Amino acid sequence: MSDKAVKFSLGGDMPVNLMGFGAMRLVSKGFRGPARDPGAGRAVLRRAVELGANLIDTAAFYHSSDKTVRANRLIQEALFPYGRDLVIATKVGHVFSSDDSHRTATGADMRRLVEENLQDLGLDRLDLVYLRIGEMAPPHGESLAERFEALAALREEGLIRHLGLSNIDADHLAEARAIAPVVAVQNNFHVAKRGDAALLGICETENIAFSPFFPLGGGMANIDDGRLARIAGRHGATSNQIALAWLLALSPVMIAIPGTGSIAHLEENMAAGDIVLTEQDLAELS
Repeated sequence: MSDKAVKFSLGGDMPVNLMGFGAMRLVSKGFRGPARDPGAGRAVLRRAVELGANLIDTAAFYHSSDKTVRANRLIQEALFPYGRDLVIATKVGHVFSSDDSHRTATGADMRRLVEENLQDLGLDRLDLVYLRIGEMAPPHGESLAERFEALAALREEGLIRHLGLSNIDADHLAEARAIAPVVAVQNNFHVAKRGDAALLGICETENIAFSPFFPLGGGMANIDDGRLARIAGRHGATSNQIALAWLLALSPVMIAIPGTGSIAHLEENMAAGDIVLTEQDLAELS
C-alpha cells in the first residue's frame, strides 16, 4: 500500500488508513475451527502493520475451537508495545459459555466484556468498542439502549475512547446517537450485498466510518458474477482486489478490514488499496 494512503479520522482524533486488518482468521480458517499456527499469526500481524494497516479489528471471542489460540493475545504478543498511531477496535455483545453456546449480553455484562478485552490486549483504554447486536442480520425493532448506555458509562470512566455499532439498522443508529457519539458502523456489506446503501449514506452525511465485515463475502457468498474478473484483467489484479478497491471507491467513509492468516493473501489485500478504478470500471459494477 502506498505511503501516501488516504486516511479517515475516526472520531476526529484517530487517523487510520482506509485498508485495515481483521483478526478473526488469524486463529482459524473460519469463525471457529482448528487452531492455526500462532507464530504465523504473529508474523501476519507484524507484516500488516509494516504494510500500513494501522487499524486492527478484533474481539475477545475470536479464538480457535479449542481456545488455545486467541486473536487478542496474538495482537499483544506481536505488536506490544503498540505504536502511537495503531488503533485497535474490538466488539462486545454476546456472552459465550464454556461449550461455545452464547446469549445476548445485557448492560450488566458490558464492564466484564470490556475488561476482558483490556486484559487480553494489555491496554488501559480501548480505542474503539463496537456494540454488536443480533446474529447474522440486524435485529430490527430491538432496542440497544440499555447496552449502549452501559458502554457510554464506561467511556465516561475512560476505559473506552470511542464507540461504534455493528449489525444495525438506521433506527439503531439514531437510538444510540441519542445516548452517546457513534464514530463507526460495522455491517455485512460487499459488492454482492448492498442492502445497507442507505445506511452508508447516513454515515457519509454524519462523517461516521463504515467498515464492512465480510468485505469479500466471508466465504458465504459468490461475489463475482464475471464483472470483477473482467475488470481485474484490465488492471492485472485479482477479483478480490477489485472487490476491495470498489469498496474504497464507493465512499470516503469506507474502511476495509479484510482478514487472513496468510502473508501472501495479506499482501494481495493491502495492494488493493493502490488500485484506482476507472469510471468505466465503476459503471460496470454499479
